[in-house]
Amino acid sequence: MGCGRIRRVQHWNLTAVDAPRGTRDPFVIFEDAGARAVLISLDAGQALGDHQVKENAWVSVIQGRIDATAGGETVELGPGGFLHFEPGERHSIESPDGARILLMLAPWPAEGHYQQS
Repeated sequence: MGCGRIRRVQHWNLTAVDAPRGTRDPFVIFEDAGARAVLISLDAGQALGDHQVKENAWVSVIQGRIDATAGGETVELGPGGFLHFEPGERHSIESPDGARILLMLAPWPAEGHYQQS
C-alpha cells in the first residue's frame, strides 16, 4: 500500500454560512468538474421565476418555506424538504415568507450550459 494524501472531509453549516440575501447573488458552496452546490437566501416574496437548467437540479430547503412549481403541479416544502427537477424541465420556486435553500446541479456544467456567443 502506498501512502496517499488523505483528503479532509469538507463540511458546512448551511444555517450559519453568510449567504447574500436575494436571488441576484447566490453563494457557491462547492464546485468541481462534476457538480455545483449553491446556497440561496430568498427574501419574503422573492422567486426564482420560470426557468430551466441543462443539469439535474436538486433543491433542499434549509430554513423557511418554498412553493415549487413544475409541470402544472405546485408543492409546498419546509425545512428538510427535498425535490428534483429533470434537465430541461421548466420550473419556478418562490418563498412567501423567506427561505434558505441549497441548489445542487449535476453534471456540472452540463453540455450546452454555456451558450456560444
